[in-house]
Amino acid sequence: MSLQEMLLNYYKSITPQTVKNFVPVFDYFRKRKNKPPIPIRERLCEVPYPDLGDKVVMLHGVSVGEIISLENLIKKIKSEFPEYKIALTTGTVTGQDIAKKKYGEIVDFITYFPLDVYESCRRFVKKLSPSIILIAETEIWPNFAEVCKERKIPLYIINGRISDESYKSYLKFKDFLKPALRKYSAIYCQSEVDKDRFIAIGADPKVCSVMKNLKFEISKKECDIDLKAGDAKVLIAGSTHKGEEEIVLKVYNQLKSKIIDLKLILAPRHNNRIDEVLKVLQKTNFKYGLRTKNATFENNDIVVIDTLGELSKLYALADVAFIGGSFNKTGGHNPLEATIYSKPAVSGPSIKNFRDIYAILQREKAAYIVKDEVDMGRVLKSLLLESGAYNQATEGCEKCIQDQQGALEFVVGKLKEILK
Repeated sequence: MSLQEMLLNYYKSITPQTVKNFVPVFDYFRKRKNKPPIPIRERLCEVPYPDLGDKVVMLHGVSVGEIISLENLIKKIKSEFPEYKIALTTGTVTGQDIAKKKYGEIVDFITYFPLDVYESCRRFVKKLSPSIILIAETEIWPNFAEVCKERKIPLYIINGRISDESYKSYLKFKDFLKPALRKYSAIYCQSEVDKDRFIAIGADPKVCSVMKNLKFEISKKECDIDLKAGDAKVLIAGSTHKGEEEIVLKVYNQLKSKIIDLKLILAPRHNNRIDEVLKVLQKTNFKYGLRTKNATFENNDIVVIDTLGELSKLYALADVAFIGGSFNKTGGHNPLEATIYSKPAVSGPSIKNFRDIYAILQREKAAYIVKDEVDMGRVLKSLLLESGAYNQATEGCEKCIQDQQGALEFVVGKLKEILK
């Protein structure tokens, strides 16, 4: 017996009880990092599941970024395949929270993806009985793939990607990963680079193809708002969190010394922070007003957005966007809401939720990651004052959208072939 076969056999022999024995250790280290305990009964599929019938599409996104990327696909499946129930799984607590908030009223069942323990995977598949399984991005689990193969359940990777860092690790374990990858019905990748990487770590070239990127399936919203900026340049700070308004205002103050008529749209992520934001603004010399009070730039330097549902279309009114949640541990917010309007996006260093999107945007100079307020001021000054840098950024935005869209249509087309 080869070393690879021995390793696979040992891996397959791990039992739920073995995992439970180590849970206290895992939870101890998670607690030290301020993370919630492992939802072990859910991960081992030892909780009741609803009876969804015999027509079930299962989708999996491990965490926040993947879950958000599935939004348009989930809605499309709901409309195109109404006879099918939708089950959605995540691998993290934060992913689970986002899934329930975004899709609690849309999908039929939300739970955790099973730990890759053979007995638990078998229990999961038996309870859920999915007709097809779509795994977003990169989840390679040997036991889960084995169970799907045994039960003849089509298993697909969609929006497949392998980062530079992951690729180096996967290459070291390609002999272990290859048998699992060969059990996937197909692997649909974001790019030719990702496709080549999947093949290099063991996937069958015959089942690998490029579908582009689901995360770029975003469309413009018609902007029916007039803040009366006239010919003035406009900076928008979208989805800001605690502490970020101070950073934005310092940079804005510096920029106004160079661009006298520069205006600012300030949109806190959460409306319950508006009073807090106003207290920060009271310490400045800027004139400001609230959107709910019909404030415009005729008499204000800054308009504070205290309404719901308007931010995404307000990017159309700006020249450059700062994307909040990126100077703290939030992990950033979606820069594509600005990109779709050909507006360059500038972000702080915390972008874990959208790291792959930023990588694509950065390659085309459509987005910039800055390390601090000094760096932020430098980049924004360049974009607002240098036509060459700005034109390159806007053209980069258009190129990214054009190059990456089409993934939703691709996946729905494949589902029609398989399910109908």
